[in-house]
Amino acid sequence: MPANNLFGMGLRHAHFEEILKKFSDDPKSLGLDFFEIITENFLETRGRPYQILLKLREYYPMSFHGVSLNLASNESIDFDYLSKLKKLENEIEPFLVSDHLCWMGTKDKNFHSLLPFPYRMQEVNMLSEKIDKIQEFLGRPLILENLSAYMQFTESEMSEAEFFLKLHKKTGCHLLLDLNNAYVNFHNFNTHWQDWYQLISSDVVKEFHLAGFSDRGEFYFDTHSNPVHDEVWKLYQDFKRKFSNAATLIEWDEDIPSFERVLEEVQKAKSYGS
Repeated sequence: MPANNLFGMGLRHAHFEEILKKFSDDPKSLGLDFFEIITENFLETRGRPYQILLKLREYYPMSFHGVSLNLASNESIDFDYLSKLKKLENEIEPFLVSDHLCWMGTKDKNFHSLLPFPYRMQEVNMLSEKIDKIQEFLGRPLILENLSAYMQFTESEMSEAEFFLKLHKKTGCHLLLDLNNAYVNFHNFNTHWQDWYQLISSDVVKEFHLAGFSDRGEFYFDTHSNPVHDEVWKLYQDFKRKFSNAATLIEWDEDIPSFERVLEEVQKAKSYGS
């Protein structure tokens, strides 16, 4: 299923009871187009969250968003993880499968953080080889999210957008454009969010993520604990004009409010992006 300008939110445990109550009254009354799951929360489980996922899947498309590919590490591809992912894909049939353009650690030490790396040609070549193998295994293009980062590498030879463009040209992978991340990096390091708009063609962006950052004084942090900030909404309005067919997702992962409050953010995105 193509994204087709859908508007959705992350499926979170905190909302299960609200969702089920509305769902029991009218399955089509939830007021959004799709849900996105954190892939790892549903691997190798058949408990209540999985049963709720199956119930919702009867009426709402699903997308998968993973945090475990660990692409930019020097570790080999974890085909055990990919096998579990592909099994869940076959069961749920998501319209998008995404992960992050980052690394998270080694086999012996997982930092449980999305970590940056230098944007150089040697990383382009290394990642391209991995992405080709992963896409062949999954039988679909991989969608990769740009990173919010709190350090930069002097060794980098290009911007993050330029780096992704090279990956796309070599592998055909697509982009999940997190505009909150782009804005956080712009504030923290004066990076050019305009690169994403100018360098990437409209058919490459398959999904937007929108979330709220936290202002910690010297740095903005991508905490997903607040409503989307006005500056990010302004970016979204501009970007949605060019990337008009991309799906849009509201992320809220800390200090999670009611389902209805997150739905207000989804409806706001729809008013800007329809």
